[in-house]
Amino acid sequence: MGSVKMKTLRPATISLMLSIILWGTLLGGIAYSHLIYFPVYLSALPDSAVVVNGAYGLHEETFWLLIHPLLILSLVVSLALNWKMRTRRKLIGITITLYALAIVATTFYFVPELRAFKNSPNLAVSPAEWFARGQRWQKLSWLRGTAMYLGIVPLLRALATPLEKPYDLEHNSEHD
Repeated sequence: MGSVKMKTLRPATISLMLSIILWGTLLGGIAYSHLIYFPVYLSALPDSAVVVNGAYGLHEETFWLLIHPLLILSLVVSLALNWKMRTRRKLIGITITLYALAIVATTFYFVPELRAFKNSPNLAVSPAEWFARGQRWQKLSWLRGTAMYLGIVPLLRALATPLEKPYDLEHNSEHD
């Protein structure tokens, strides 16, 4: 019987795996928020703002303020460690670009609207207007969520891309 040689994982691949795990964690938060949390929270503002206000209000921002910096850091590390592998670099770059666009939209539209929703009991806006804004927010957020789901595909393709390419074999000691 021949022995099976275990191939060791290189830092470039490990970092990419970590980015995929964190991206999957992000997707779990997106799915939960869109299927369970937001339909209730945005159903009857200002009354339903009780979900996020008061002593027992839910603070989902804790999750988002933790996952985003970790994911950004992991993507930057993955990009740096996979930089010499052109295909991986491009695929990771696609995901980072998509993520950056989502973060910009989140910063300028989604977060300000969430702040308004939370403060809705204190604002002179009709329940009908809050409902319309909540429905619009959810529809746009579903589009953003779909883009984020698509963002994992380039990462998975990058992971499926072999490390060794002709260039990499010539410069084997220079990467990983």
